[in-house]
Amino acid sequence: MPRIRVLIATSLSACGLVCALAGAAFAGEAKTAPEFSVRLLDNRTLRMQDLRGKPVVLDFWATWCVPCRAGMPDLDAAQKRYARQGLIVLGLSVDEEGPDVVKPFVQKLGVGYRIAMADDKILDQYGPIRSIPTIFFINRQGEVVRRITGYIDPETLDAYLKEIF
Repeated sequence: MPRIRVLIATSLSACGLVCALAGAAFAGEAKTAPEFSVRLLDNRTLRMQDLRGKPVVLDFWATWCVPCRAGMPDLDAAQKRYARQGLIVLGLSVDEEGPDVVKPFVQKLGVGYRIAMADDKILDQYGPIRSIPTIFFINRQGEVVRRITGYIDPETLDAYLKEIF
């Protein structure tokens, strides 16, 4: 199971400042997204190389994380809204209980985007992941253009998505 130390902001308003600071720190500092291979909840394998040429959002989250749960419907709506433009949203759960807990949670919430379990390797590649949600915005060239920690409101999410198209 993944090792992760998580510090969670318990209120969405507290996440606002964290989001703003994290976004400002990463704006304009593009770097190549690390390669990865994950097993989706439907047992298919997804690799970063399969996503080249597409805008990608990687969302590290957990079922017990209130800001994570609050943002998932917005990510799902974005996946649907920008599907024709190639957007891929991938949720990477850090739940230690594994797919047995994550799969029913995702089904109950009605999330339609891809979900996989984060393992130690991907946490190391994209880390340190110390707080969740941590969301990476990756452009069509495979560059991480933004890393945000905390809840992202729908308007800000939309602005960040436009940056990766």
